Amino acid sequence: MKHIITYLVLFLGLSACSVNLTLNGASVPDNLKTFTVQYFENRAPLINPTLSQTFTEELKDRITSESRLVLESQNGDIDFSGEITGYSIRPMAIQADAVSAETRLTVTVKVRYRNFKDPKDNWESQFKAYEDYSSDQNITDIEDELVALIIEQITEDIFNKAFSDW
Repeated sequence: MKHIITYLVLFLGLSACSVNLTLNGASVPDNLKTFTVQYFENRAPLINPTLSQTFTEELKDRITSESRLVLESQNGDIDFSGEITGYSIRPMAIQADAVSAETRLTVTVKVRYRNFKDPKDNWESQFKAYEDYSSDQNITDIEDELVALIIEQITEDIFNKAFSDW
């Protein structure tokens, strides 16, 4: 009987913990139930016409799929907002004949994170990712693929900063 009481006390003590861990290392406090993602305007000097919509939707998808939080159209417990501030294509590996062997596509996003349940956790950061490709490839042929890889990296970085204390 004494062992049963000990196990019961241990079980109740452990089940009272208030941090929810996931397999990806995310830690979402129990007091957070919902989130919102505002539309990320593209304010970069060079505009990709689909980047704002694609980025905004991918950020929503990442948070929905990797946390227990529920997406709300407004008034979530936490809110992500910001803008795309950079979209650039530039030569990288210049060869002896002054021709670039590689070109780099870079995307920069400014993000504001607001936690309405615990405002001390609010932050504002800039995230940047890039993909290199061979200069003999036409950017219009591979741009969508490169942008998808870049968005995947940036949304992962945002998610980690918001929920993994990175």
